Amino acid sequence: MLGYLVHNEHVTRELQEAGVALVDEADRMKGLEHVNDGTVIFTAHGISPQVVAAAQARGLNVVDATCSDVTRTHDVVRELVASGHHVVYIGKRGHPEPAGVMGIAPEHVTLIETIDEADALTPPDGVPLAVTCQTTLSMWDTQAIIDRLMERFPSIEVHNEICLATQERQEAAVLAAEHVDCVVVVGSTRSSNSLRLVQVVQEKRNKPAYLVDTAADLDPAWFKGATRVGVTAGASTPTHITREVIAALEAMAAEAERDAVTTV
Repeated sequence: MLGYLVHNEHVTRELQEAGVALVDEADRMKGLEHVNDGTVIFTAHGISPQVVAAAQARGLNVVDATCSDVTRTHDVVRELVASGHHVVYIGKRGHPEPAGVMGIAPEHVTLIETIDEADALTPPDGVPLAVTCQTTLSMWDTQAIIDRLMERFPSIEVHNEICLATQERQEAAVLAAEHVDCVVVVGSTRSSNSLRLVQVVQEKRNKPAYLVDTAADLDPAWFKGATRVGVTAGASTPTHITREVIAALEAMAAEAERDAVTTV
């Protein structure tokens, strides 16, 4: 697999144990140089057309595991560029999803991360603009930047291609956080959507939130004085890992002789 199929160490390890080798290169084209024959799997985050063409030129069997939401964004960008637009893409530098999108038409897509970059944007003169975004962000992440772009460029065409599952997880986490003392997010530090779940709970509810990869990462000190703990998980977290974390919290509560901790 050319990069992590999904951003979760447990899934990656299970695949490796099944015989699927990991080529962990941030530059997918360089990573492809390590695959001399057989099958190459492109990850859920998408891949640039240049890497696809290079894999085919090397005679490799290609399995494209790109998420359908990411594929839709690629199609939107292709259509916009074909119709003469310059695309402003809101995303996180260093994440594989923007790398794949930017590869569609590098000269016609500009990546920005912040409102400051939206303010500093100098698009080509006389070219219609459109904006789209990384699917693993949320409406909360992108809306302020889109609003600023619309202020500066009132005719900009907006395509907010957020992954519905990502948005719904974040909204559910924020809703649940209103009724608990703290939140545990089960997921990998590599996972953008897992990290964002922690952030939205902290930002929207001002509640403590902790990211754990497994039950072994739980710290009893986090729950001192707590009576209710919310548990959620990143999109790529295996269900059995989340259940193990919940079971560990329940065992921790059963052993404590102070206030009970219940999971919701």
